[in-house]
Amino acid sequence: MRHTITKLGLATVAITVSTIAIAQVPGVRAELAKAVAAPSRTPANAARDPARHPAQTLAFFGVKPTDTVVELIPGGGWYTEILAPYLGARGTYYAAGGWAKGLDGVKRLQAANPALYGKVKLAAFPAAAGEPVVPSGSADVVLTFRNIHNLRFAGVDRTQAAFAEMYRMLKPGGTLGIVEHRLPEARDAAAEEKSGYMKVSSVVQFATRAGFKVAARSEINANPKDKADYPGGVWTLPPTYQLKDVDRAKYAAIGESDRMTIRFVKPKR
Repeated sequence: MRHTITKLGLATVAITVSTIAIAQVPGVRAELAKAVAAPSRTPANAARDPARHPAQTLAFFGVKPTDTVVELIPGGGWYTEILAPYLGARGTYYAAGGWAKGLDGVKRLQAANPALYGKVKLAAFPAAAGEPVVPSGSADVVLTFRNIHNLRFAGVDRTQAAFAEMYRMLKPGGTLGIVEHRLPEARDAAAEEKSGYMKVSSVVQFATRAGFKVAARSEINANPKDKADYPGGVWTLPPTYQLKDVDRAKYAAIGESDRMTIRFVKPKR
């Protein structure tokens, strides 16, 4: 029994120390630091924090615990594990993705821990006729992480329509926060359809055509080691390692992709 108590005590100390360290980062709220350091997060997800900087990224986007936040295409729920508890008491969190299977990762979290994830609202994005959507003008913040390229695949460009949907969801003055794999500007734009990388200029153009204004840019998620020229696209790098064991040490040394981090705003009337 004493051994168990010691382990629990050490775990509590580790979580407390981690929370304090994150909270010391400029602009990071105590509630956000607590959510990032929470023991409820999947250990494999938390291990990616040094590459993805969730506390600094969400602080840069200005996400408050009282906000209505929409995360687009949440995948397995990497950010859901942070945003759901952060917004659970005073805010609202929507996970919006493909209605057939695109939200399965979030649904698994809800089934495993309804107390923590039961308040998460689900919506379709991009939405087909008859599917539930985020109400117009209801969101303070819309976020998407490493997903814009998904709208550009196979020459079927749904990107502009998707940005129009983001604009519709937001309140006037609301924030659109985008993190995306960054393609060097000198590269052929056709690479955006297959590599998983996007040019900053392309993302900005899609956003401004929809009506957004660029508010700020950050190099929080930059990685100068990433040259964006791999045989398997961005998925060659960790954590996917699409080439399996081929040159794995080389790609591990590069780390996760170089990423743009841009905060847009929907203008007030």
